Amino acid sequence: MRFGPVPLAEAEGAVLAHSLEAGGTRLRKGRVLEAADLAALAAAGHDTVIVAQLGPEDLGEDAAAGLIAAAMVPDPGAAHLRLTAPSTGRVNVYAEAPGVLVLDVDRIEAANRVDPLITIATLPPFARTRSRGMVATVKIIAYGIAAEAAEATARAVRDAMRVRPVELKSATLILTDIGAGPGKGEAAMRGRLEALGIDLIAAPVVAHRTAPLARAVAEAAGDLVLILTASATSDPGDVGPEAVRAAGGAVTRFGMPVDPGNLLFLGEQGGRPVIGLPGCARSPALNGADWVLERVACGLEVSDQDIAAMGVGGLLKESPARPHPRERR
Repeated sequence: MRFGPVPLAEAEGAVLAHSLEAGGTRLRKGRVLEAADLAALAAAGHDTVIVAQLGPEDLGEDAAAGLIAAAMVPDPGAAHLRLTAPSTGRVNVYAEAPGVLVLDVDRIEAANRVDPLITIATLPPFARTRSRGMVATVKIIAYGIAAEAAEATARAVRDAMRVRPVELKSATLILTDIGAGPGKGEAAMRGRLEALGIDLIAAPVVAHRTAPLARAVAEAAGDLVLILTASATSDPGDVGPEAVRAAGGAVTRFGMPVDPGNLLFLGEQGGRPVIGLPGCARSPALNGADWVLERVACGLEVSDQDIAAMGVGGLLKESPARPHPRERR
C-alpha cells in the first residue's frame, strides 16, 4: 500500500487519509475519492491530497477485518457470539448469552504478532459475559494491509473464541446463624445469580453447627448449593466443610490466592457443586468467589491448578464489607 501526498490527478479511487473541507462540503477520512470530490478539492485550492492507495496485493481495512473476525468466530451461533459488519476497519464481537468467555490465548497472541497494523483485543479469559455485551474487537489500524498478512492472521486465530453459556438453572443459598442472625448476604448473592440467569429458589437459615447444616445441604433442591456461614470458615475442618462431608459430599479445595476471597471452599454433594462462600460475598463487590461461581455455573471444572493460577491478578479492590482492611490508616 502506498501512503502519502499525491497530485489530485492521481488520487481518484484512493482513500482519503484526513478529513478536508471542499466547497462547503466536508470530505471525511476513509472516503474513496471520486472525480467530483477531486474537482471540489481543486476548486477549494488544493493541488495535492494525502491518501492511501491499495495495490493488487492489498486488502482494504474492512475486508481485512471481516476476514479475520470470520476466522476467529467461524460459527457465531454455535459460539454464542455476534459479529458486527466491518466498518472503519473494525469488527466488534458481542456475547449473545450470559456465561464466561473461553479463549485460545496462544492463537490470539500469535495473530497479534503477524503484523502490528492488525489488532485483536479481547476481555480476559473466563470474563463473565452478558447478552449483547462486547467481548472483543478486531481493528485494522491502516486503511489497507497486505492480503498475505491478513490471511496469515486469519489462519493463526482460527476458532479462538466462544462463550460457554450458563448451564445451571437454580441455586440454594444456605446461611448459618451463630446467635445474632445470619447477617446480610442474600441480596448480594441473589444479584450475582440473577446476572447469570440462575434462580435462587431457597435461602434457609440454620444454626451454625455441623449437623443442621449437613441436613440443609442434603435437602437443598438447587442445582448448585451455596453456603454462607455467619462466622468465617477458617480451617478445612470447620463447620462448613465438615457439613458437606457429613452430607455425603466431598471438599476438593479449601482456600484461594485471591484477596478478598481467601476463605472459599469448593466441593460437591449428590453430584452437584457446593461452594462455601467467603464473608466478602456479602458485598456485591468483586471477589474471588465470583470467579469460581461463574465457571461452576457454566459447567466448567475448577481444578486446584485453576484456582492457583488466579493468584496472579488476584489482588482485588478492597471490599467495603471487610471488617479488617489489609492496612490500617
